[in-house]
Amino acid sequence: MNKENGAETEMKKKKIAIVFGTRPEAIKMAPVILELKKYQSAFEPCIIVSAQHREMLDQVLSVFDITPDYDLDIMKRNQTLSDITSDVLKGIETVFVKEQPDMVLVHGDTTTSFAAALAAFYHQIPIGHVEAGLRTHDKYFPFPEEGNRQLIDTITDLFFVPTETTKQNLLKEGKDEQQIVVTGNTAIDAIHYTKNSLVNHSALDLMDAKPDQKWILLTSHRRENYGEPMRNIFEAIVDVVDTHPDAEVLLPVHLSPVVQKLARKHLGNHKRIHLIEPLEVDVFHQAMNKAYLVLTDSGGLQEEAPALDKPVLVLRDKTERPEGLENGTLKVIGTEKANVKDEVTALLNDQKLYQKMSKAVNPYGDGLASSRIVKEITQYFE
Repeated sequence: MNKENGAETEMKKKKIAIVFGTRPEAIKMAPVILELKKYQSAFEPCIIVSAQHREMLDQVLSVFDITPDYDLDIMKRNQTLSDITSDVLKGIETVFVKEQPDMVLVHGDTTTSFAAALAAFYHQIPIGHVEAGLRTHDKYFPFPEEGNRQLIDTITDLFFVPTETTKQNLLKEGKDEQQIVVTGNTAIDAIHYTKNSLVNHSALDLMDAKPDQKWILLTSHRRENYGEPMRNIFEAIVDVVDTHPDAEVLLPVHLSPVVQKLARKHLGNHKRIHLIEPLEVDVFHQAMNKAYLVLTDSGGLQEEAPALDKPVLVLRDKTERPEGLENGTLKVIGTEKANVKDEVTALLNDQKLYQKMSKAVNPYGDGLASSRIVKEITQYFE
């Protein structure tokens, strides 16, 4: 409510465009959309997807029962970063001209988010950046994500940062503290939504059939790990499983043809390494809850797994999530074969080390990030 000339007047309903295109974005933006929909008198969400990832995006939309208002459907075979940027930029301009949103929300560090933010800037529409402020300070690692998020933050109006560390990153860059709010990470909101799912799936049945096995949930898809790094990871995993009869691996294989080929070549013939199709988010969270540890080059899993008390070994040389390192929920182990093998082996064999990581406090929030974001948007327009 606003007070104008001594009388209270209701805030005009604001149209909020929420733009995303990949599976991780969808998982983290879905709770924000659901929260905005609770306030129908104040906000009109306009959901725009680029479909930078087609099938994997549609899975998430189905789980959260979200129907886009606009689908740019840009995905094409062997698309380049320039293709994504130009297709989103051109496609979304038409939507912005028609809908005239009062604010555009983008998430994180994808090329869809960068192009959407740039289009909003060109049309002088305020930009809210969910999961702002993450940094490795190496523009090529991760690529292109580090460059994307820094570029987005140069034109953002409201920074929704997950932690105090990410807030400090922005302050060091000269951002206005009044524009920054620490919300926690919406990934935790999503897990609170999905963790009690009763969904059935053959992968979950497989894990349930072998409850005494130490299940390793493995994901690897990053561009910088294509080639030798990914071969190293996969060969290390084979060695670990060969030397640990109680170890079993579940790998939802990314749809990238490069990842598919390498996974089939190096892991396809091992009876305790299970290559499966990408999982819907609620199934994936159930699998993660049943796993013993998580081995990943993903960003989001570094936040999600600790919420389920799972240690995370990060298959990168750097992480933009130092809070997890400081709290002990994750460890960066790189992609060298010997190191990957040694670090996984240590967690399988050393119960004290395992307990230390699994019981560490998750620094990424309490599941209320979305409500804080919507509250801040409300205050912005008031």
